[in-house]
Amino acid sequence: MLARWIYSLLLIMAAPLALGLLMWRRRASQDDWQALAAERFGFYPQPWDGAPPIWIHAVSVGEVRAAAPLIKALILKGDTVLLTHFTPTGRTEGQRLLAQEIHDGRVRQQWVPYDLASAMCRFLNHFQPRLALLVEREVWPNLVHTTHMAGVPVVLVSARLSERSLTQAVWINRLFGGLLHDTYGELELALAQTPEDGQRLFDSGVSKIIISGNLKFDIDVPLVAVEAGEHWRTRLNRPVITIASTREGEDKLFVPLIAANLKPMPAGERPLYILIPRHPQRFDDAARLLDAHQLRYARWSMLADDPQSDEALKKQDVVLGDTMGELPFFYGVADVAIVGGSFENHGGQNFIEACAIGTPVIVGPHTRNFAHAVQGAVAAGALVQVKTAAQAIERALLWLEDPDSATTVGLTGKAWVSDHVGATKRIVQALTELEAVRVKPSGLAR
Repeated sequence: MLARWIYSLLLIMAAPLALGLLMWRRRASQDDWQALAAERFGFYPQPWDGAPPIWIHAVSVGEVRAAAPLIKALILKGDTVLLTHFTPTGRTEGQRLLAQEIHDGRVRQQWVPYDLASAMCRFLNHFQPRLALLVEREVWPNLVHTTHMAGVPVVLVSARLSERSLTQAVWINRLFGGLLHDTYGELELALAQTPEDGQRLFDSGVSKIIISGNLKFDIDVPLVAVEAGEHWRTRLNRPVITIASTREGEDKLFVPLIAANLKPMPAGERPLYILIPRHPQRFDDAARLLDAHQLRYARWSMLADDPQSDEALKKQDVVLGDTMGELPFFYGVADVAIVGGSFENHGGQNFIEACAIGTPVIVGPHTRNFAHAVQGAVAAGALVQVKTAAQAIERALLWLEDPDSATTVGLTGKAWVSDHVGATKRIVQALTELEAVRVKPSGLAR
C-alpha cells in the first residue's frame, strides 16, 4: 500500500530526530530508554523456548495498570503473556505489579520494536504469538499490518477513542490516503469501553466491536499500601490534600495557590499538601517551583525510610512525591485528592483508583480521556468536577472543614466503582470465543 510505504519512509527519515529526543529524555529523567537496544529493532540474543504466548502491548504506566487484572486473569487460564512497553516507566511499573508472575516465568517483558515493518517481522518470527492485544489506543500502522499479515488476530482491548482523536485520524487519512482507516480495518476486534467509543471506532474503520467496559474499574486495590497511608496520616495528625498526577503546566497553577492559602493555625489543623508530578523528569522542576514560592517542603524519596520524618513533617507545607508507584499510599493518606492532567488540556489522568479507595476526588475541566467515566461519576455524586485549580483548592479546603460531606462523596465513589467492575471477565470471554471461532472442528488452525 502506497500510504503505508510513504509513512514508513517518513518514519525512517525522522528516526535520527526521534532517537535524539529519546536520548535527551533519558538525560532529563534518568530513565533508561535503551533507545538503541537490539530488541527495539527486533533482534533477540536468546531463543523463545515457550509455547506461543498472548502478546499484550501496554505502552506506559497507565496502560500497564489497566492491563494488570487482565494479565493475571489470562495467567489463571494457563496462558503465558509476552508484555511489551515503549516507555521505561511502563516497564518499571510492569516489573512492580507483576513481579511474582515474571519470577515464575508466566510473564516475559520486552521493549516493543519501533514501528518499522522489518523490526516487527523479526519480533513476530521470534516469539510467534497466537494473539495480539493492544491496550486502549495503541494502534500503529506497521505493527497492526505485519501482525495481521502473519495471521495473528489483533484485538484492541479496553479501547477508547475520543472525538478529538477521531478528528485527528480523519486528518491523517486525508493526508496519507486512508492510512489509519485501513489500519483500524485490520483489527480483528475492538473491545470498547463505552458505546460512544465503539461508534467512533466503527467510524475509524473497525468492523467488529463489542462493548466490554473499562479495565481501570477492575483495579486490584493494594490494601497494604492504602492501610500504610492511613496509618501514616494518623501519626501525622494533620489534614492532607493530595494533588496527584500533575502534568505540564499544572504545578505552576497549584504551587502559587498553596502558597496563597497558607494561614497561621495550630500545627494539627494546618493542611499538608502532597504534590505528585506524573512524570519523573518533572520532579526537579516542581522542586524549583516550590523553592521559588518559598514553601517549606520535603522530598518523599528522602522521607520514606527516615524514622525521624514525622517530626520533620511538622514544619513542612508540602511533600513532593518524587517516587513512582506509590499513588495508593498517597490516596490512603489523603483526606481529599485532586487528580491532575485535567487542569490543562491533557485529557485527564485516572481518577478511578482514588475513588476505589474511598478518597473524595476533585478533577478539572479537561477530562476527554475519561469523559464517560467522569460524566457518570459526577451524576452519581461520586466525584466533583471544577473549572479551575483555584476552585479545586477552595473545594478541598471546604471539605476539610466539612468532613462528613467529604466522607459521603468518598463512600459514594467507592460504591460507584464497585458497580462498574467486570470488564476483565467480559474481555476474557470475548477472547476465548474469538480463539474458538478461529479453530476448525478438526483442531487445525484456519
